[in-house]
Amino acid sequence: MATTINVKLGERSYPIHIGQAIGLADSPDIMPGTRLLLVTDSNVAPLHGESCRKQLESKGLEVITAVIPAGEETKSLKWVEYLYSQAGEAGLDRTGVIVALGGGMVGDLAGFVAATYLRGVRFVQLPTSLLAMVDSSVGGKTGINLVQGKNLVGAFYQPIVVDANLDLLKTLPRREYLSGLAEVVKYGVIWDATFFNLLEKNVQGLLDREPVLLEKVVARCCEIKAEVVALDERETGPRAILNFGHTLGHAVEKVDGYGRWLHGEAVAIGMHYAARLSSRVQGFATADVDRVTGLLGRLGLPLKLASGGMDEWGALREAMGSDKKTVKKRPRFVLAKKMGSVVFGCEVDESVLVETWNVCCK
Repeated sequence: MATTINVKLGERSYPIHIGQAIGLADSPDIMPGTRLLLVTDSNVAPLHGESCRKQLESKGLEVITAVIPAGEETKSLKWVEYLYSQAGEAGLDRTGVIVALGGGMVGDLAGFVAATYLRGVRFVQLPTSLLAMVDSSVGGKTGINLVQGKNLVGAFYQPIVVDANLDLLKTLPRREYLSGLAEVVKYGVIWDATFFNLLEKNVQGLLDREPVLLEKVVARCCEIKAEVVALDERETGPRAILNFGHTLGHAVEKVDGYGRWLHGEAVAIGMHYAARLSSRVQGFATADVDRVTGLLGRLGLPLKLASGGMDEWGALREAMGSDKKTVKKRPRFVLAKKMGSVVFGCEVDESVLVETWNVCCK
């Protein structure tokens, strides 16, 4: 059995298929004979690249594979140009499709290339990480990093289908899997208190990757994100709530180096900070702050910077000043009012930012 969630965006609507051993790129719009550029990375290619290529070819599709280095540093103009050249050498035209097989980095990069090559070719997401399944593969955000910050260049460009094969999570390293759970927790805080309760009651099942529980959890995350994206596709307002924990999280990634922290780990630190700020600014109950930090901790996620790592508030504050959500170098935060309800665009007094950092995260 598989679960299907529909992202309702008019002519840009598409399905998300979630389940065990589901088919790849099952879209009626991809006809036999279609040429595909399959983009994957050096970690995923040895595990799933060949089997994915064979499955696609079994549908009568012509597949050209491009393998890029694993790691957040690859989300750069250098590798955009590489994929442009691969698409050109493969003879990809406007009837072609770019397929992203990998985690969030692969999806963001391949999606940006799809959005801009020939002014837009069709795009399929085949996420292989939990974080990509519940977050980055859904909603159409694509992009790359600059030295000034994360995801500063990009486009809103929706895929035509997302196929989340939960069997692929069996090969996902534990640290990468736990990183994805940070984004799962986020959905409970920002949208669904009942879902947060479910997570609290099933920590061991989540850690054990229980198949039935995973399908339910991934489906609910995708359902929430689909609802938010349908309200605000291009993040002019309510979609910003999806950035809970990301203002500080992106700064941690940038300042301490993309290789030190995985995205979800940095977001977990950012959610701890945002929860404490929420208590100071929005009256978020102390008991709920403790629930957020307690659940993150039980799931094996960091709450603060490890000893011996980067610990200078000034560097973090400067990095937050270049975040794309910032206005005149004043960061804007998503803060919780109560479990399942947040507000976006919150500007916080500088003294409160520093005090909260010194108390909870330093």
